Amino acid sequence: MVDFQIAALDHIARVSPDQPVPRVVRTRGGDTRGTVAVSGGLQSTVRMLTYLDGVQIRETPRTAAQRRAMGTVLARLNLALRDFTHPSAMHDLLWNVSAAHQLTAKLAGIVDAPRRTLAESFMTRFIDHVLPRLASVRAQVIHNDYHLYNVLVAPDDHERILGIIDFGDMLHAPLVGEVATAAAFHMTGNADPFEGPAQFVGAYHATLPLAEIEQEIITDLMATRHLITALISEWRAARYPENRAYIMRHNPAAWEALFQMADLSRNEARDRLLTEVRKG
Repeated sequence: MVDFQIAALDHIARVSPDQPVPRVVRTRGGDTRGTVAVSGGLQSTVRMLTYLDGVQIRETPRTAAQRRAMGTVLARLNLALRDFTHPSAMHDLLWNVSAAHQLTAKLAGIVDAPRRTLAESFMTRFIDHVLPRLASVRAQVIHNDYHLYNVLVAPDDHERILGIIDFGDMLHAPLVGEVATAAAFHMTGNADPFEGPAQFVGAYHATLPLAEIEQEIITDLMATRHLITALISEWRAARYPENRAYIMRHNPAAWEALFQMADLSRNEARDRLLTEVRKG
């Protein structure tokens, strides 16, 4: 996986050098990684990346311009990665929103009955409406973790993006899942929970247009991201209660978003998310 991440960053630097991502620092011998001895006689792989300045977006006020900047920058990153391939890109990952059905067994771990019923309804929606369409949408290597913790902005200009970090969840998966995952993190903080995601998706679409079939399922996938956040965090918190506070940090927002989306039909939710896309 280390080689996969190194190769992706090298590819981005080569095809789109203006991308705000870390650069791989080579050893004196020109290698992209090295091996060091650690305690107990074990060997460990080490690599070095350049430091990116800036502050996490989560520490700054949300604005429409900032969300649109995030959408544009993600689209450019996806364009840079569209021709990138690697043998390790096809690995499985819990956080792959396009494989949410693999978490079905974890529904039983939701103790609260109304929440479990809600989660079951969104899992059914994914299986019935999204899963059959995924074979027909484009796929590529995606970042898969583009959110408020992993995007850096200038301290004096919170709408100027300086960095994208944490490529540890990369995989080959449907591109629309990337956009939906990123958009899901913009539902909080507004009276209208779709306002932020609509701004983000509209800007993304202006740079890298979403196909009709992708527009059809993106809102379902946004809900699915909240669903897997709820399922994975509940499951992990039960297994590791000593780390519950950290594990559950996104859980309340995920449930809030699911309840908000449950009040709308699929068509209503999709129309609200695609408001800016359809403005042309």
